[in-house]
Amino acid sequence: MALIEPFKGILYNPQKIRGDDVMAPPYDIITTEFKEALYDRSPYNIVRIDFGKDMPGDSDADNKYIRAKGNLMQWTESGVLGRDETPYFYAYEADYSVFGKTEKLKGIIALVKIDELGKGVYPHEATYSKPKADRLNLMRACNANVSPIYALYNSPERVASGILDALGDNPWISARDADGAVHKISRIEDFNVYESIIREFSDKAIYIADGHHRYEVAIEFKEEMRKKENLRSNDNTLQPYDYVMMFLANTQDDGISILPTHRLIKGFSESSQIFDKVGGYFEISTVPFENDIREVLAVKGKNAIGLYVRKDMKWYILRYRGGDLADIHPALNSLDVVLLHELIFKRSLGITDFAYEMNPYEALKMVQSGEYGAAFFLNPTKVEDVEKAALANMRMPPKSTYFYPKLLTGLVINSFNK
Repeated sequence: MALIEPFKGILYNPQKIRGDDVMAPPYDIITTEFKEALYDRSPYNIVRIDFGKDMPGDSDADNKYIRAKGNLMQWTESGVLGRDETPYFYAYEADYSVFGKTEKLKGIIALVKIDELGKGVYPHEATYSKPKADRLNLMRACNANVSPIYALYNSPERVASGILDALGDNPWISARDADGAVHKISRIEDFNVYESIIREFSDKAIYIADGHHRYEVAIEFKEEMRKKENLRSNDNTLQPYDYVMMFLANTQDDGISILPTHRLIKGFSESSQIFDKVGGYFEISTVPFENDIREVLAVKGKNAIGLYVRKDMKWYILRYRGGDLADIHPALNSLDVVLLHELIFKRSLGITDFAYEMNPYEALKMVQSGEYGAAFFLNPTKVEDVEKAALANMRMPPKSTYFYPKLLTGLVINSFNK
């Protein structure tokens, strides 16, 4: 179901720069302070293209998108960036640690033909409009995919996976992220395997893990360009903008990690306020505060939600009783994040405003400081649940998944210029 192609990637020249100096995390997790640090790290840091700063006096003729285009052109002309003369599939690897365990994420970076969502490429999370406008403006200016979408596929044959396993450890360039994970990219130079890689994907569905906004923007940009070039909808001649750059990881392989994102609420700072409303849906028990809530939830397993309330020095565990969600699609109605949003927030507490926090200890501090009244803690969403929801064309609530580690921006760029 997926049509993939190799491409002429634009990569940094390791003879001129260090990967650690020029790579950046995805734009949507870069804080204002960290953006400044990335700017200071190198005049060639990819953040200057992918997530540039607004400046006083910006106008239609001079703004962060125009500057991004200028940087891409200037760095290529100076040799800091170079475009491959031959189309390649690229091997991406990230060596990282999570919860004290060493992992290795592997996948290929390729171009994937853009299709309507739900027809070969499947989303799993809802999106917001504001980030999409920013990404579209960047794509218009640079005429390129600056960062890859993180996507999954399920292939028991493990054709591409086997090719990646057989590659030696000789990356073109590598970089370490803020958490210490080492990201590497290399060209797959055995062109004899390309046809087998393409064939493997011909009957595979692709599930977007990270980058829903960028995929939706790629669809919009494609339609915009085809209209601009007067290409009819039934014209099947493929253009460069009919493809989008993706990192593709096989769910049959080890190394794919999903972390939970916890929720914080205001207005409820006493446990009785919450239990009086949710007791019909959940059995409630307590756990001593010295326990690690992540470990407790891991043991409790599916349909257990953790809770900390400001005035109580203990953990509460809310165990779903079952039922009551017959109106929610079966692909979603047993997911912890859906139980939290639908049964607790929407139907019981009547709240729509809440905050997100990855770090459970930070969430705890924000409640103890009085900034929030309570925090809810979740187990990670499972990869198979992502696949199940995506295939059913169902969208999970925003931030239902946090795929870790985040792919670095800057390891390879895809230009639409021929």
